[in-house]
Amino acid sequence: MSFRLAAYAVCVENDRVLLARHVGSDGESTWTLPGGRVEHTEDPFDAVIREVAEETGCESVVERLLGVDSRVIPAEFARAGVTHQNIGIFYQVRITGGEMRPEPNGETAESVWTPFEDVAALGRSSLVDVGIALARTTPATGHVPQVPVGDLVRY
Repeated sequence: MSFRLAAYAVCVENDRVLLARHVGSDGESTWTLPGGRVEHTEDPFDAVIREVAEETGCESVVERLLGVDSRVIPAEFARAGVTHQNIGIFYQVRITGGEMRPEPNGETAESVWTPFEDVAALGRSSLVDVGIALARTTPATGHVPQVPVGDLVRY
């Protein structure tokens, strides 16, 4: 089993959420939240700001912690082919500057502001649904129920 700690940015503005289109090594696209792995010794707070800059080209500030999500990805769906646990720390983040662009030498092909009503029609990571649920409901516990995977929602 593999394990990853990750930090994700939930950027909401005018009933839109900032999404990043990730292109896998197989060429398949999945929409997700800007964010990713927290490096060894890195603070997750700093990691989410770094990830937003790397993936979108935008500068950002963290406004608040939204919550933490834990998911186990079965081996048949995990990139490495082994069961994988991802602990995601979700932050409400505000974009303060910069210009959107693809990630240089990375897997993010584009980032776009997406109206909430358009999200359901996208092939997306379940992280998107978790982030939107946390931003909209701001549960005191910082926890929302697991998002069912299937149809357009992927691990």
